[in-house]
Amino acid sequence: MGQLKAADGKIDLFGYRLCVLDQLRRKIRRRDVFASRSLRYADPRKGLLSGAAWEAARPAVCRTVGVSASADEELTRLSTRLDLAYRETADRAPANPALSFETTASGIDLSVARLDKIEEPPSLVALRTEIETRLPHVDLPELILEIQARTGFAEHFTHASEGSSRAEDIATSVSAVLLAEACNTGFEPLVRRDSPALRRSRLSWVKQNFLRAETLTAANAALVAAQNAIPLARSWGGGEVASADGLRFVVPVRTIHSGPNPHYFGHERGVTWYNLASDQYTGLNAVTIPGTLRDSLYLLALVLEQETELSPTEIMTDSAGYTDTIFAIFYLLGYQFSPRIADIGGSRFWRVDRKADYGLLDELAANRINMRLIADHWDDLLRLAGSLKLGVVRAAGLTRTLQTNDRPTKLARALQELGRLIKTLYLLRFIDDEGYRRRILIQLNRGENRHRLARVIFHGKRGELRQRYRDGQEDQLGSLGLVVNVVVLWNTIYMDAALNQLREEGYEVKPEDVAHLSPLSFGHINMLGRYAFTLPEIIARGELRPLRDPKTAGIDDR
Repeated sequence: MGQLKAADGKIDLFGYRLCVLDQLRRKIRRRDVFASRSLRYADPRKGLLSGAAWEAARPAVCRTVGVSASADEELTRLSTRLDLAYRETADRAPANPALSFETTASGIDLSVARLDKIEEPPSLVALRTEIETRLPHVDLPELILEIQARTGFAEHFTHASEGSSRAEDIATSVSAVLLAEACNTGFEPLVRRDSPALRRSRLSWVKQNFLRAETLTAANAALVAAQNAIPLARSWGGGEVASADGLRFVVPVRTIHSGPNPHYFGHERGVTWYNLASDQYTGLNAVTIPGTLRDSLYLLALVLEQETELSPTEIMTDSAGYTDTIFAIFYLLGYQFSPRIADIGGSRFWRVDRKADYGLLDELAANRINMRLIADHWDDLLRLAGSLKLGVVRAAGLTRTLQTNDRPTKLARALQELGRLIKTLYLLRFIDDEGYRRRILIQLNRGENRHRLARVIFHGKRGELRQRYRDGQEDQLGSLGLVVNVVVLWNTIYMDAALNQLREEGYEVKPEDVAHLSPLSFGHINMLGRYAFTLPEIIARGELRPLRDPKTAGIDDR
């Protein structure tokens, strides 16, 4: 204040006003003071549940996500869990061969050994071979039509403006459009003048009026439900686990809906198809992102906005998909967030009790969590979770609410502090439990193998996405995801039939081997050159194709 005084000792009002305005500007930018009529600088809690609506919803939200409405009760419970996890992990650390500690100039450096590859047992290799030699050879168009006959997924493709408007043999037209989009070939190889369902005008009409986000979502939900009903799929998982990963496509045309990344796209630009895959190998949801993934809140949207009958409660990602904030949000929503962490040594461990002695981990736990900040904003954190859970706000709009950049709001800082606690609990389990690390790796590999199948299907035009507009990109990649699920379902149906045949023949089928089978093989599926959309009558009625005779497996009987 001394600098604001004039020579006569009076306050310099001009300087004082400048200081006040400067501080006001800082407070507004940090969201400590709100501009009520602003979109960018309004109260970050604006739009969340409030008043009587929140009071009525609070008990149900807390019960659903499994957290207490009392900050003291919840934080005491979490603090106790964290203290116990530190002590138990530290006690087991000397006997854990995967852990190593090295003292460096900057402190203790922790590393976790890579998981060794587990050789497949001979019984699993033999079972896989027996099944593959029995799977019928089939062309992709027939495969799509067969699954349509069994599930009726094409019925979910309705006209954009005429509701129940249908045309003769619309299922064939829908299947052909999906094939053209998923294979990236365009209509030319599919057009048949002698078939009304496959004329160019019909295919263009179907693509324009029937193919859109809501119809793709509804059809995909039907396929996920059909897969979930098969006993074989249930042996792979109950739908409680899902993983998210991105598949990248070069976009060689001029468009604002793509982004640069020399590592993945070279001198071109591209998009990332970020999708959520279940432990039953089905895709649940996907979003198209210009360039490459930067914001982990895309993951939140993937999980909250998926519309299938499966409700995964544990979400696995690679290292690029995690932040302190996302740990907190997922915890508040009742999910277990389980990322694969490639560089555990770069992770920061946090503690609540400053005086606790955690043995080997004591120096590693050098950072202290601000529990008071979490407690002060606990009700707002619950309001945020409840608003997301009930669909009052969408995950995509959280970035502006939280502003988790260099000027986070107090709500965002409280969320980060909670996330540090939850993340540390996860890190301690991650370094302590090899089986847990391996389970994460297995699920992520399932997602990567789905991407391999998707690449094989999306073979046209050198595998490049040439849609200029966001809607076109999303519809085409949505069609790709749907066709991948069709292939997964077809494979699962016939693998289940092959297993039943083997059991009838007296073959020993071990449950532990069945759990490690995969419906992502494609050597028996012809993706190229034949585009006949016809089905034998018995297949159209819902009966299965005859399985191949393994004695003739080496003969091309297609």
